[in-house]
Amino acid sequence: MKRLMITAALLFLPLACGGDDADKLGIGAECTSNDQCAEGQTCLTQFKGNYCGLASCASTADCPGSSACVAHTDGNNYCFRTCTDKAQCNANRSVANEANCSSNITFASGQKEGKACVPPSN
Repeated sequence: MKRLMITAALLFLPLACGGDDADKLGIGAECTSNDQCAEGQTCLTQFKGNYCGLASCASTADCPGSSACVAHTDGNNYCFRTCTDKAQCNANRSVANEANCSSNITFASGQKEGKACVPPSN
């Protein structure tokens, strides 16, 4: 019986942890300093509420999981969280600084379809 309980607990352990790479890595989270972002990411201050991510990516291969390299309207490329709806963009952002899940973007790698969480500019 004890062995059965341990086996059952081990089977459900991965489910208890939950979340995807974006949540673990902090991509798209609101921040005030680099130390609030996951290792290797910076707090991008050019966006309202700031944004945990990476600047100057050349392609999505340069970005953490669950994010893509997007050519922003400010002339720079950023690793932005990928999404299918707006709720995915704002789990770690305040209502005042919500990001939009937008398909009106240009992927730096030439990808044609998809959406990314685009934060509001300052």
